[in-house]
Amino acid sequence: MSIQLVIAEKPSVARSIAAVIGAEKKQDGYLEGNGYLVSWCIGHLVSLADAGAYDERFKKWRYDDLPIIPQQWQYIIPDEKKKQFEILRSLIERTDVESLVCATDAGREGELIFRFVYQMAGCKKPFKRLWISSMEDAAIKDGFAHLKPGADYDSLYQSALCRAQADWLVGINATRLFSILYHKTLTVGRVQTPTLKMLVDRESQIGNFKKEKYHVVHIAAGGMEAASDRFTSPDDAEAAKAACAGAQAVCVSVKREQKTEKPPRLYDLTTLQREANRLFGFTAKQTLDYAQQLYEKKRLTYPRTDSQHLTDDMQPTAESLVSGLWPLLPFAKGLDLSPQLGRVLNSKKVSDHHAIIPTMEFVQKGFDGLTEGEKKLLSLVCCKLLCAVAAPHVFEAVTATITCAGKEFTAKGKTILTPGWKEIDRRFRASFKADADEDAPELARELPELAEGQTFDKVEASVTEHFTTPPKPYTEDTLLSAMERAGAEDMPEDAERQGLGTPATRASILEKLVQMGFVERKGKQLLPTRDGHNLACVLPDVLTSPQLTSEWETKLTAIAKGQADPEDFMHDIAEMTRSLIVGYSQISEDAQKLFQDERVAIGKCPRCGESVYEGKKNYSCGNRACQFVMWKNDRFFEERGKAFTSKIAAALLGDGKAKVKGLLSLKTGKTYDGTVLLADTGGKYVNYRVEQRGKN
Repeated sequence: MSIQLVIAEKPSVARSIAAVIGAEKKQDGYLEGNGYLVSWCIGHLVSLADAGAYDERFKKWRYDDLPIIPQQWQYIIPDEKKKQFEILRSLIERTDVESLVCATDAGREGELIFRFVYQMAGCKKPFKRLWISSMEDAAIKDGFAHLKPGADYDSLYQSALCRAQADWLVGINATRLFSILYHKTLTVGRVQTPTLKMLVDRESQIGNFKKEKYHVVHIAAGGMEAASDRFTSPDDAEAAKAACAGAQAVCVSVKREQKTEKPPRLYDLTTLQREANRLFGFTAKQTLDYAQQLYEKKRLTYPRTDSQHLTDDMQPTAESLVSGLWPLLPFAKGLDLSPQLGRVLNSKKVSDHHAIIPTMEFVQKGFDGLTEGEKKLLSLVCCKLLCAVAAPHVFEAVTATITCAGKEFTAKGKTILTPGWKEIDRRFRASFKADADEDAPELARELPELAEGQTFDKVEASVTEHFTTPPKPYTEDTLLSAMERAGAEDMPEDAERQGLGTPATRASILEKLVQMGFVERKGKQLLPTRDGHNLACVLPDVLTSPQLTSEWETKLTAIAKGQADPEDFMHDIAEMTRSLIVGYSQISEDAQKLFQDERVAIGKCPRCGESVYEGKKNYSCGNRACQFVMWKNDRFFEERGKAFTSKIAAALLGDGKAKVKGLLSLKTGKTYDGTVLLADTGGKYVNYRVEQRGKN
């Protein structure tokens, strides 16, 4: 009997698949039954090896060894994952296993995870691809009924491999190069570094912004309020106010325009991350984690998508979902909705996966068993689906031009004709008390009935003072948007815009920048640190340009579609790496100090009077000509069992002596409290002695 081996990405996913296809018998590291073996990876079981695996000398970081460009790529299995790999290898080698099913996540990274295991195990057996957008039982059954040839995804694998190898080449070489040059570990990445540069550029724009004061004159009469254009001169504004106060105003024109705001599109991962950050303060990683958990719990479709549409054949599913959501969503109670599904259906705009929507399993089970964060995110996705199929928001915009004392004023108003999708959005926000959207435009009030020629007597006039405002610091919402649009201005209008990173990787990029100390979070804001600012400023454009990196992402997408040559891409990356090493062989002595930790003075040098600073290994005089150094590992303190702390050093520099508790007697081996004296003779080494007060 021939058996199929199904390999999933995670144990939880493997269990869900096994339950559907009838592989219910538990074994060590896999499940078995109904002609199937179902096992799993643990994320990346196999990874690209570090530089040290290629040559022993690469374990040390030296400029002369750069660039490191493998001719034959090597791979490793981390120790903690070797057991599961060996289980997979033994299953692959079973004589009754005739074919495999790749059931890792249906995306670029999932493809890479499976292919690395397949190759590392030396497998030559045929395999098919399970490609699904939901973990629901029906979706899994349908996926197995329509398994696709593994070869159909060769181009996707090549794209994933190119991305991993390019990140290795740039990351390993650039990190080593600039760490060596600046004497500090400086992690450089193909995508993370241009992202950091965007943050630094925004900080620079804010820092260089010069605010300008301006004034606006307001008039009011008969329930009508109108405002002037800006006045740069306060005297001119006050003169206009004085002229208008008590005067007559005339309405010279009234413009009425009916406007329509179309419903929003469904969520892809990036727009979901942006709105969850804006409304709930979730980080991009938190949103992705919640979405992945909901996907594995079968309440949400596949989250790592860049599409905002559903395929045409999903109309019945969409209809069932929309009708089934009403009882589950308190904010939808009493809403009148005639769904317009055609707006969200477009197979041509769906690539690997359709937009993120709730599942039919959610309609059946609701919010039971979900965490608060999962509930919020799922409610947000439900709200977006209802908004997307609701009626447009229709309103009448009124603009009236008023003259008074020879000056022109404008009054604006808005009358809602059809609330449409905005009523659903308003109710949702109110139900969750979601944070106010700072960037939302101020709502225009309804104006009283106005007509041309209408006059207003005894006008009240006032002046308000305002300032121009600088750009706002990036939040995760606005930075994700900027990453998505990076390089778009330099591309043709109809180009596929990939930006920086992919929907699946952007969250991890932001987290890496924070973890490495180059970026810090302050509330919702993302701000570059001192080291982050310095790093972005010293690196060349080839590493920091969002446009260049965006072009690479576009090429990777083309490779995935079979429209570009992987070898050409890797050749370009290797050449860029080589030229980078050649171009940065040395830097100035002052530049080398750029990333030194800020030194704290602990006292004055007893020899020259300059400040003494604490370093990693010593307390040294800031005057280079002076040789005064107190070493932290000085034998005097080590023999007496005491750490040479900055407190002791400061006392010695201040009074020439320091009271120290628990000194170890060299004669008796007992401890005692004593006073250590600084006994500096001006030589190469500083000496110390214990003040004699009786016997030790």
